[in-house]
Formats: sequence, C-alpha cells, structure tokens
Amino acid sequence: MQQTKGQFRIIRDYKHLAREFYSGTVFVAFDTETTGLHAESDFMLEIGAVKFSKDGIIGAPFDKIIKPPVPVPQFIEQLTGITDGMAQDGVSESSALLSFLSYLDTQNTVLIAHNAPFDLGFMHAGLERCALGPLKNKCIDTLPLARWAYPKLVLEPQKGQYKLQSLASRFCINVMAAHRASDDARVCMEVFKRILSDTMSVQKDVQCETVREGELF
Repeated sequence: MQQTKGQFRIIRDYKHLAREFYSGTVFVAFDTETTGLHAESDFMLEIGAVKFSKDGIIGAPFDKIIKPPVPVPQFIEQLTGITDGMAQDGVSESSALLSFLSYLDTQNTVLIAHNAPFDLGFMHAGLERCALGPLKNKCIDTLPLARWAYPKLVLEPQKGQYKLQSLASRFCINVMAAHRASDDARVCMEVFKRILSDTMSVQKDVQCETVREGELF
C-alpha cells in the first residue's frame, strides 16, 4: 500500500501479529515528548525508542532530546521533567530524525506506539520541515490493539484504563520514568508483547490501513 503526504500506514486488524513476531520481524517501539498537542504548531522535544524481536532487545535504546525553536512550556517541564535548559542543550530536529531513521535501518522494521497517530503526526511534521521525506514503515498502535484485546476494561468504573501507564500497572510492568520517551517506549514494547501473549488464539485478520493525519481511530 502506498503512503502519501499526511497519511500513516497503521495496522488496524490483528491476525498474524504473533506469527509475524515469532518469524523474526524486527520492531521498534517509540514515543515522542512534545511542546504541545498540535503537530502543525508544536514541536518534538524528545524521541525515545527500543528495537526488539522475538530474541529480545537489539542494541542500545534510542534517546535524543531535541532543541525546539520555542521555549519549553512550564506545564511540559512539569509533565516530562525536560527543562528548557535541557532542551537548549539538545540536538537539532534534523539530526535527531536522521539518527532515528538510521536506527530503524530499513522500511521493513515495524513501528509500535501507543496512540500512534499523535507521535506519527509530530514525526511526519518534522520530516517535512527537514525535507527528509515521509516515514514509510508500517506501524502498530497499541491503544486500539488493547481495546480489541481487552474490551471489558471499558466497563470498569475507573477512567483511562487503556492509557499506557494504566495498562502497565495492570500488567505489573515497571514504569521508571513516565512521560519520558525512552521509558514510555520500553513500556509500550512490554504492553505489546503481553497483548500478543494474551491473544494468541483469537487474533483477527490483519491489513495495513492508510490513516489520514489527525484521524485517530
């Protein structure tokens, strides 16, 4: 399936995910921290990622703090722990993105993110600003995947049961630094592997659906 500007290649149905995992496919779970919520007007502060396959983690985790063209808002500092001073010492957006593309290695590497259109939106906006072309890798979004795997969580009285940190708590996954990209990427990897384990016998047909930028589900 071809990818066009402003679109993402997100896997929406889930048959064969376990088979692909156990066949040796390489995955990269990733996360971004940003200066705000809007990819068209805000900027990435951090990209974190971890590469893995059925045999375990591959190499060192990826983590780059990025110097944005705007000051880091106070509420973002409080949320992430990334201060404006830390950001000013960060690498350029183009340098971070080139390093991330090198980390992915090939277009066959499958990306994984929680609420993937948010992170992909910022990634694509940065790639466009830096004239680096679109990201062509397929991506698995663990948010709708978790909703499919555990539909009864929506009936629980507590809100936010499908948030990454809530799933981590449910699965007893250690969270060392919530809202820091590298640790959120690691947690996303662990959540993905747990969902695969829990749904081995009931996975559905898989397709790669092109999702327009800003269309979450």
